[in-house]
Amino acid sequence: MTAFDYSAAPYAVRDDIGREHRAFWQRLAEPGSWWAGRERVAIARASRRAWDCRLCAARKAALSPNAVQGEHDDDGELPPVAVDAVHRIVTDQSRITRRYVEDNVTAGLSKPAYVELVGVVVAVVSIDEFHRALGLEPEPLPVPQPGEVNRYQPAMLREDIGFVPTVPPEGAVGNEADLWQPMRTANVVRALSLVPDALRDWRALASAQYLSFAGMQNFIKDEARSLSRMQMELVAARVSAVNECFY
Repeated sequence: MTAFDYSAAPYAVRDDIGREHRAFWQRLAEPGSWWAGRERVAIARASRRAWDCRLCAARKAALSPNAVQGEHDDDGELPPVAVDAVHRIVTDQSRITRRYVEDNVTAGLSKPAYVELVGVVVAVVSIDEFHRALGLEPEPLPVPQPGEVNRYQPAMLREDIGFVPTVPPEGAVGNEADLWQPMRTANVVRALSLVPDALRDWRALASAQYLSFAGMQNFIKDEARSLSRMQMELVAARVSAVNECFY
């Protein structure tokens, strides 16, 4: 059976959505910049387990997540610091602080590894939630592929937003020239740029599930989409509010 076959979905699903979902699933199984293929798939698996984690539920209900100690529901495939990061991103992301990220570095989770982890979690959760909205079972995770990580970092980085270094607006040059048009970006786009491939994955999925960078300039209606731009932004704003998104 073809992965991400939406022919039996209760609503018509555009071909480009299934195509980008399949493309990401392939990249998920491959070595990244800081995590091997088996670790990337383990991160995806942990993101699914987080929803039913008893420790996460207790922390979410507590005044402070640090007030509740214990162990996450986990299969042992990842270091505890990585599991905790995955679970917090899924279940309690609005209370992630600079101190938390810095403590993770001290515990062995580097900032580039954290950013790639965030990229995997965000992509997998968005695809899984797409399935849930359609009443479909989540796609089985891919078989990890062998290979070595490249540990690539952009030459131009700056610590001026968020809790991790990012490529500055003028830094989309050289190997990063495809990330955005010169000086035409936003902080939310820069957020994953410490690991450019994580940003590329996010951008490809967002182009299919939401809007491409070019599509952002269309404030009326794309004939290929069922919703108008105003309807899309209303849904996006409501989802962001429910998720307690900073923006």
